[in-house]
Amino acid sequence: MENIYKEGQVVHAKVNPTQKLVIRRYVDRIYYCKVQNDLSHKELVYFEREIAAG
Repeated sequence: MENIYKEGQVVHAKVNPTQKLVIRRYVDRIYYCKVQNDLSHKELVYFEREIAAG
């Protein structure tokens, strides 16, 4: 199964659509994301079904 979102793509979590996230990497069906305007913020982890395109 291939990932839908690519590294560097801007997305948002379905539970918080106002917070923009940048895909950092994709490993074992899990997306590792950083908050777009706060790169010092702790990394967030989501499954594909929990995020949507930017």
